[in-house]
Parts: sequence; C-alpha cells; structure tokens
Amino acid sequence: MKRSKQILEGLHNQYYRATYKSMGFSTDDLKRPIIGIANAWSECVPGHFNLRQVAQRVKDGIYRAGGTPVEFGTIGGCDGFAQGHDGMHYILPSRELIADSVESMAQINLFDGLVLLGSCDKIVPGMLMAAARLDIPCILLPGGPMEGGIVFDGRKSDQTSSAEALGMLSANKITEDEYTLLENLSCPTCGSCSYLGTANTMCSLSEALGMTLPDGGVIPAYSAARLAIAEGTGIKIMELVEKNITARQIITKGSIRNAIKVCLAMSGSTNAVMHLTAIANEAEVGMDVLQEFDELSRKTPQLAKINPASEYNMIDFYQAGGVSKLLEEMHSLMDTGVMTVTARTVMENIQAHKYQYPGNENIIKSIDSPFGYEGGVAVLRGNLAPDTGITKPGAFDKSLRHFKGTAICFNSEEAAEEAILAGKVHDGHVVVIRYEGPKGGPGMREMFKAMKYLYGRGLAKTTALVTDGRFSGTNNGCFVGHISPEAAEGGPIAIVENGDTIEIDVEKRSLDLLVSEEEIQKRLKKWQRPEPKFKRGYLGLYCKLASSGSKGAVLNYDKI
Repeated sequence: MKRSKQILEGLHNQYYRATYKSMGFSTDDLKRPIIGIANAWSECVPGHFNLRQVAQRVKDGIYRAGGTPVEFGTIGGCDGFAQGHDGMHYILPSRELIADSVESMAQINLFDGLVLLGSCDKIVPGMLMAAARLDIPCILLPGGPMEGGIVFDGRKSDQTSSAEALGMLSANKITEDEYTLLENLSCPTCGSCSYLGTANTMCSLSEALGMTLPDGGVIPAYSAARLAIAEGTGIKIMELVEKNITARQIITKGSIRNAIKVCLAMSGSTNAVMHLTAIANEAEVGMDVLQEFDELSRKTPQLAKINPASEYNMIDFYQAGGVSKLLEEMHSLMDTGVMTVTARTVMENIQAHKYQYPGNENIIKSIDSPFGYEGGVAVLRGNLAPDTGITKPGAFDKSLRHFKGTAICFNSEEAAEEAILAGKVHDGHVVVIRYEGPKGGPGMREMFKAMKYLYGRGLAKTTALVTDGRFSGTNNGCFVGHISPEAAEGGPIAIVENGDTIEIDVEKRSLDLLVSEEEIQKRLKKWQRPEPKFKRGYLGLYCKLASSGSKGAVLNYDKI
C-alpha cells in the first residue's frame, strides 16, 4: 500500500489534500504516488551548485512516469570551506543531522519514495543512512565531479593545490605570482572535487552499493548526460515504488562487501571505512565493516589509480569506464546477484552496460594485470591503536609502507600546522596530532592541511603522521588516522611523548609505540580526561554521544 494513501485518500483526509492544494497541487497530483526529493542544493557547496537543474529533471522523470514530486531542502557543508578553523568541528556531526532531517521529512509527509540529491563528503553517507533507516524505495543521485584546473606540480590542480603551494611558498620553492595564479584557475567548473576525495569515493561507492544508477556517481557535473540520468532517476524511482523495492533490499551484507571491494580496488578515501560502518549500522545488517575491510584488503587487487594516487582525475576515471568497468573487471570477486536501484542485479547491470569512451589501462587495469595485489586501504592495529587505525597505502610510495620515526606531538591541528610551516618538523619525524577524535575534536577534523604542508615542504616521503582525527581523500604520504580509542577517551595516543619511537608497518598491519608496556601503563595512570571543548549546542551533545571512529562515529543513544 502507498504510504501517502494514509493521509491523502478518503473524506476524512480533506485537511491534508487542502494543505497540498494551497501550494498548487491538483486533485490528480494527489492521486499519484508522492515522491520526496531531498535536495542539498546551496550556494555554499560547489558539488551541489548544479542540483537545482538536476532536481528539475528528476521531477520531469517522476511526473512522466506517473508520480508527483515534492522537493524539500537539506543542509550540506563543504569540507573545503570548513578546513583549518572551528567549522571543521561541525562537518562530521552534520552527517547525523542530514540523516535525521531526511528521515523526519519522509515520515512527516509519508512519502512513497525518495530521490536523494547530494554529492559531498558527509551528505552522501548521511542520505544513505537515512535511506537505510527508513527502508522505503530510495535512489541517491549525486551532482557529479568538477573538471580539473591548470596544471601545477605535474598534474591538474584543484582547490587543495593551494595548501601544497603554500608549503612550497614557505620553503621558497615557488613565487608569489605562481601561488596566486591557482586562485583563479584551479576550479574551472562546479561539481564535487575533481580528485578522488571522500566526496567522489562515496558517490562511487553509492553506485557499488546499488543505490545509484550506473554511471550516476561519476558523470561530470557540467555534462548533458548528468541531466539525462537525472530524468532517468525520476522514472526509475517510480518503478521501485511500483515493485516495492526498498532500501534494505539493496543495502545488504552482499552489497556492502561489494562497496568495500570497490573502495579497495580504487584506493578510495579512508573516510569510507567510517561511513560504510555507519550505513551498515543503520541497515541493521549485523556486520563488522572494519573486520571486512581488514580481511578483504589482503585479497582485493588495486585496479584503479586516480588523483591523488596518479595524475588522472575523476572525469578521466569516468571516461575510462568508471565504477561500471571496475564491477565488470571484478565480477568474479563480487556478489553479482544482489539487487540494485535499476530493479536489476549487479550482473544484469554489467551485461547491459554500454561504454561511451574507449578504455584506458593507465587508469583502470584488468584484474589479470592490476596495479597491486592488495587493496589501497588498510586497517592497522597495535599498542598505539588497540581498536584500529586506518591508512591508505594505495596513495603513498611503497618505500613508506614500513616507517620508523621519532614522535613530535601536538594536541591540536592548528599547533601542528604552525610548527610544520615554521620548519620545526624534520626528516624522520612522526607527527602525532591528538585530541581531534569524535569526542576530543569534537567532530574528528581532517588533518588535510598538515599533510599538504608536509608535501609542500618536501617532507612527504621522509615523515609520517598519525592522528585520532581523519584525513581528506586527497591526502597522500604516510599517514594513519581514525586511531581508536582516541586521546579524549584515554587511548594510548594520549600518552605519546616527544622523542618516542613509533613504527608503522603496513605489510604486518601494525602500528606500535616502541615503549615498554610498563612505561605505557605508568603514563596512562597519570593521564587525566580533559574537559569537553564544547558544552552547549549541537557539538555539546555530540561530545557526549559520539562513538569512536572504529564504530563509525555514530551517535550512541545508549549514553543518554
């Protein structure tokens, strides 16, 4: 039965029909299935700037297929705007707000189905979490990636190039004129970032999950094909409603494993580990996503290399075949019988797919000739990360897969960045940035600038960075993030001291503080829990309820 029938049919429901009619809906409109369109459009996020036009084409498709579209707005913050200041505290917590707001609107209005429009880092997972929670017919449609900018340092630039350039400027490697040029030419179009950051990772994984139409995650933002697939999405949601194919029939253990394998094969953002954990939690599939990443990373080949792992951007990846090509190459490793939003299985989608451009083995390799025989994301454990830490070996030089260095410790992102730019970090240092986890940050800020500054100062291959915070998908170099337990919860990262030796061994999947267990316990006994940085407002609540990065940083309502 249509959900909307509960409020739109029968004499006793005149109130609801009259309310809709006050906004111009007709009697005929209200007899059709009511499809909500959750649109994260704003002038704050380049990845969402084209979603007004995309939404209109979705509406066209819905109406054409016999439904009535009802659009509403959701928030969406850009990680780029939040970098390096207090705004970053809000970015990860905004994921929960997005999920809650979509759930609320869908339940208030009893929509029969949902089309979710969002492209960026926390918006895509937040919307997928809502879909899994609601378990009604849903399709997610991103706005598509932007084009790369002027060539800088050997590859097309993007907005993150300015952070690398600032490090180069501080080391007198480039001129001020070269630095300034990037401001006008690094972002030539709207769209989610041109590289494989968290935004484009999650858009790609939405495809791999089966929650986005084939190619829907990677078609360029400015392409006519983006508008065409928007109309197709509107038509397809009506088929899902008619057949009652709901989100939890698509988001299953099998589809989540498929998404993990695609993430590993394309060396996606480390943030995907946390987001897939949160989505699995909402879908109630009873799955240890971290354990799956750990096991699958050892036997999933790396088939794609995209910036920051190569000079090729997301649009190059799309033209090389995109996620569809990865699924085709990996079909023997995938659960190809799972349902998708096409109302067909993964295998049926693979068999029906038509490629618009020739392949490019510099970007996507065949499974018989991969870039590497292990995945591009790895889960580490050890006495410095008892519950886990996450790294991305697919994005850094193989020489860094075993790194032993001397700790230099900072209790905030800002302190570390200031020291790096001032030349206080040297070859052989392991930069430790703590109290940046879900509770301690709060909000698990990205150590994006710190890594970029190390790169700009020529330290990318001679230093490492470990943190209980996160990283941007564009970061490269030897890093381990999401260290759990975090410092604010008394994790061992809290008691590392300057001069300690830290060993990172990706092959052994280990992260260790080379200090005796007796000394570690002695330091932990002296440690005192810090006061929360925020005591009021949403972040005050988040500080109290956030779970660890290893649990997806979801809100733990059992603590209320």
